[in-house]
Amino acid sequence: MTLEPALQAKLDRLEIGLQQLGSVLVAFSGGADSALLLAAAARSLGPSRVTAATAVSPSLPQTELADARDFAAFLNVAHHAPRTAELQRIGYVDNGRDRCFHCKAELLSVLGPLAEKLQLKHVATGTNADDLADRFRPGIQAARVAGAVTPLADAGLSKAEVRAISREWNLPTADKPAAACLSSRVAYGIQITRHTLERIERAEHGLRRVMLDAGLNVKNLRVRDLGGHAKVEVDSHLVEALTARSDLLAAVADYDTVEVDPRGFRSGSMNEVP
Repeated sequence: MTLEPALQAKLDRLEIGLQQLGSVLVAFSGGADSALLLAAAARSLGPSRVTAATAVSPSLPQTELADARDFAAFLNVAHHAPRTAELQRIGYVDNGRDRCFHCKAELLSVLGPLAEKLQLKHVATGTNADDLADRFRPGIQAARVAGAVTPLADAGLSKAEVRAISREWNLPTADKPAAACLSSRVAYGIQITRHTLERIERAEHGLRRVMLDAGLNVKNLRVRDLGGHAKVEVDSHLVEALTARSDLLAAVADYDTVEVDPRGFRSGSMNEVP
């Protein structure tokens, strides 16, 4: 199987751009975008001039950290797991609509010095061309201010194209569902705390487990934290079945009330809340 000429041209552009960078520290969340970037960097520059860094904080599900380590090992790329301190930034804790700016600013304040220590010339993020088209991405602004490079976006690669190349390269992340940080589940205006993030992670892990045990093969699942109320989003074809199973919804503990969103999973749905 070969890529379409237009997509191959973009991939060529990505590889040339990476070669021109010389060496990179990839901000590696473990998702499809940063995974492709890491794989492309390892191919273009060689593993010795590439390092992956996955920020460890209460907003990162533990399963994501384990997957990130495994993927870096799969590529024979060094992996670092520096701790970040988002919960010490007022702008992040207050959870306004610019929360992602403060989160990304914290990330880059840690990765920048790490790259310098490792003698890597650039910090690269997995921002793609679709991300740049989204007007509401304060995290991208923070990364730009911090001087991070965006090789995927610079090559014009969309999310669908990232997945297509990942499948061509047989990357295990090719069809991995989006996995935004846990704080993205909290309604704006509700303060971000360690307790809030931990109960979201417990709720999502528990609900996914009982749904799979019940034969409901869920791919996308979010527990949106609205304070004492939880709103569950799952793949649209599973909404009716889950709504009818109050026994499964009992896995979403530590909330006063729980409901299933009838519209199903939507990335960025918290931005719909006025």
